Amino acid sequence: MFNFFKKKATEITTPAAGEVILLDQVSDPVFAQKMMGDGFAVEPTADTIYAPVTGTVTNVFPTKHAVSFKTENGIELLLHLGIDTVSLNGEGFTLDVAENQNVTAGDVIGTMDLAAVKSAGKETTIMVVFPEAKETVTVTPQTAVAKTVIAKLS
Repeated sequence: MFNFFKKKATEITTPAAGEVILLDQVSDPVFAQKMMGDGFAVEPTADTIYAPVTGTVTNVFPTKHAVSFKTENGIELLLHLGIDTVSLNGEGFTLDVAENQNVTAGDVIGTMDLAAVKSAGKETTIMVVFPEAKETVTVTPQTAVAKTVIAKLS
């Protein structure tokens, strides 16, 4: 018997082109020790940032260094752009989304000027974290183009 009401797994895509790494490899101990939740990271090679999930934007940080999302399945996700970039007060970041806006995985949501962030002495690592995940997020380190499906959560 086929269950029409079974939840469909949520696909998580890379938010930028670059090198996908395990979360425990990032230099920020809060993320590396998964204090914010499980996930993965990307060492970006391009400035364009894409929505990693289909869902609703739940928070756009005033400093433009982070965006939160919630999927139809109720999965919450934090997209954190760079390490210690909150101190840049938005310099080097452009976000083209607003709270309560619906997005589709792969939509362009903004840019992070990698050169400007690096010249400010900050790292450009992008963290994709699931604060409420009840399962381990498993990814394979790899070089990926933007919008590559990298994980599935249900």
